[in-house]
Amino acid sequence: MLSRGPATAADPGTAADPGTAADGSPARAVGSGGPRPEAPRRDGPRPGRLAAWAELLRVSALFTVPGDALAGAAAAGARPSCRTLLAIGTSLCLYEAGMALNDWSDRDEDAVDRPHRPIPSGRVSPTAALAAAGALTAAGLALAARAGRAPLTVATTLAAAVWAYDLRLKHTAAGPAAMATARALDLLLGAAAARPRATTPALRAALPHAGLLAAHTYAVTAVSRNETQGGSTTAPLAALATCTAITAATTRHALHSAARSRPPAERTPGALTGLVYAHTALTPLLHAALNPSPPLTRRAVGAGIRAMIPLQAALAARAGAPGTGLALLGLAPIARRLARKVSPT
Repeated sequence: MLSRGPATAADPGTAADPGTAADGSPARAVGSGGPRPEAPRRDGPRPGRLAAWAELLRVSALFTVPGDALAGAAAAGARPSCRTLLAIGTSLCLYEAGMALNDWSDRDEDAVDRPHRPIPSGRVSPTAALAAAGALTAAGLALAARAGRAPLTVATTLAAAVWAYDLRLKHTAAGPAAMATARALDLLLGAAAARPRATTPALRAALPHAGLLAAHTYAVTAVSRNETQGGSTTAPLAALATCTAITAATTRHALHSAARSRPPAERTPGALTGLVYAHTALTPLLHAALNPSPPLTRRAVGAGIRAMIPLQAALAARAGAPGTGLALLGLAPIARRLARKVSPT
């Protein structure tokens, strides 16, 4: 059962505080003269309602989503197409469904640890958050169906992983693996949509890229389990080692391409995106490992989420799509600026 928040007016049959009005403002003394202040209107939109939903859905993290489908399409050896756009739309809907469902399932825990969140603070109702999760899931699957049978199959599996994580697996030992699986499936969704008539070869080609993205996601998710209380050096150190290995894998491929005398237009994005990924992810993780306080842990998690953008760019460049990699890299500063207004965690 949810506990009710403070009432905004006196309960029936209870004497109101003579020093305050029903809305909490100072009340005029009886017989003090002057017009009685007009009660505030309740029929208009609540101030900050859109901001509350933006916080609930963590819109600053949305820029980390399109790169999954684009990297998947590049791994499958295909250029972005209308089906890729449908895959991106599916990913965005399912990602936001997971955000709404996450806060709905954590509403009791957030009431203690993060009472400022939209649901425990009363700015978004639990019913509205759950309804939004269901509607966004349905919309995502509808878009996947437009892309083809194979993308719909992958999207259905992805939706099941999202709901299983938020409702059952999040607080278990399988939580990071479930989240990593969801991210890997999101990249595979882009590969399946890019080549719906050759799904098996496309998925096989995209598997190594999905594995690197899954490894990064697992590491960041493991760190996020301590973001409200801190105290763990093991998770940031493990994530630091994982992200260092991913950096080595992406940059080594770029250097290997350079050794084969590929044109500079194909060599430069691979090295550049790998370096941006390292710069974004490694330093905050090192700080969190040295001082696992809640603020530094949250900062490392936020940086790890944003680091998915240059990682996706590196994966696209690695698959032979340098233009896609550079375009994705342009999303990173936008995500960073937006994260200052709306937290991605």
